[in-house]
Amino acid sequence: MYIIVVGGGEVGHCLCKQLLDEGHEVLVIEKDAKKCEHIEEELGDICLHGDASEITILNKAGITRAEMVIAVTGEDEDNLAACQIAKQKFNVPRVIARISTPRNEKIFAKLGVECTVDAVDIISEHIKAETMLFPLTRLFSIRDRGLEVVLVRVGRNSPAVGKPIGELSLPLGSVISLVIRQGEESEIPTADVVLKEGSQLICLVPTENIDSFQAIFKES
Repeated sequence: MYIIVVGGGEVGHCLCKQLLDEGHEVLVIEKDAKKCEHIEEELGDICLHGDASEITILNKAGITRAEMVIAVTGEDEDNLAACQIAKQKFNVPRVIARISTPRNEKIFAKLGVECTVDAVDIISEHIKAETMLFPLTRLFSIRDRGLEVVLVRVGRNSPAVGKPIGELSLPLGSVISLVIRQGEESEIPTADVVLKEGSQLICLVPTENIDSFQAIFKES
């Protein structure tokens, strides 16, 4: 797959390296000449110096054959412009934009860039997972299906403690995929698996049902 990455900073550099390792053809568009030089020193001749919001630069990058554009600069405005042009003018099948300011997500969606990655939200959720102070952590969003992959911890005095999974009144469309217990092997749950305090669950939950799903396992 031919993929254009807009932004050659730390995120773009790391992403390109991983995409190349997976066998994809990658081109980076970067406005900073020094960053371009750094990328080419390590990864080869894969960087184009220029502004990805300029039509001439995108044409030079061969955007008409790109199957994906991923904009990961530190500026939301630059990411939005690059993705909008790629999608609306060149009909690139898939565009993905990094967002640094969470409130901009709705703006991106209104302007036609619906696939976004919220950097602040990812960091926040990762910290929540590491602290183990929160009952639910979002691991991954499947936005086109309205689903979330979440990590849930069964709290002390939770209504779920001591109950078999089959007796839980889970919200419609919710699935418990894996049970993790400290000091024990993880297991794919069956209806008769009894939940204990402190158990961790990997689950698939409809986004609209996150709150009601969390309430089942939260401390009372």
